[in-house]
Amino acid sequence: MTNSPSAIRLESISKSFGSRTVLRDVSFDVNKGSVFCILGRSGTGKSVTLKLMAGLLHADEGQIYIGDRDITNLNSRALVPVRKSIGFLFQNAALFDSISVGENVAFPLRRHTNLPEDEIHSRAQNKLEQVGLGKEYDKMPADLSGGMKKRAGLARALALDPAIVLVDEPSAGLDPITSSEIDELLVNLKSSRNTTLVVVTHNIPSARRIADELIMLHEGGIIARGSVEEMEQTQDPIVQRFMASEDAG
Repeated sequence: MTNSPSAIRLESISKSFGSRTVLRDVSFDVNKGSVFCILGRSGTGKSVTLKLMAGLLHADEGQIYIGDRDITNLNSRALVPVRKSIGFLFQNAALFDSISVGENVAFPLRRHTNLPEDEIHSRAQNKLEQVGLGKEYDKMPADLSGGMKKRAGLARALALDPAIVLVDEPSAGLDPITSSEIDELLVNLKSSRNTTLVVVTHNIPSARRIADELIMLHEGGIIARGSVEEMEQTQDPIVQRFMASEDAG
């Protein structure tokens, strides 16, 4: 850990749902301005970890820090300013089907700012242009391809210029070329804005392209942590099999 606070820090986090323990005594920190990937098989607590970071779920034990602020036990009202600093790209993009793409991106601006309408429209348009959807403001989500929906979801996640963006399975359901394009957007976000990204993925080619550091979750705990090169040199057979995968789905 550095002298300056990490962007995110988890200390001895445990989380169960009924009798099923998903995370057990998990600790790690995410450096500011880095891309941090969380790997693991389905059901290993990857998405739960993201939701804990965003305050969408509460841990049973342990502490979670966003910067130097402990968010572990904050109620919904106290979490509002924290959540404004965090963008969340859900696996299915989670766009509102009843409003246009541009209005989806404008939604956080209307909810969390007092900006005039023309400024909201301008900022939403700008975010769409950043992800290559500048001409799609008035389209409905149903008219977008899977990759375009991911881009629109990313634009909405960026609407408030968050310092942290949490991304759940950005490659899910996408072909390899579109997946690579999404990866490029994420890497550019880090390099151009020094944004901290936490990306849940089981797509190893994608993780190799974007990650500064990775962890792998298995049976409730972290079984490996390091750079891509360090993960590939591990002697753990589970990690070896995972890192050898060329699955892009």
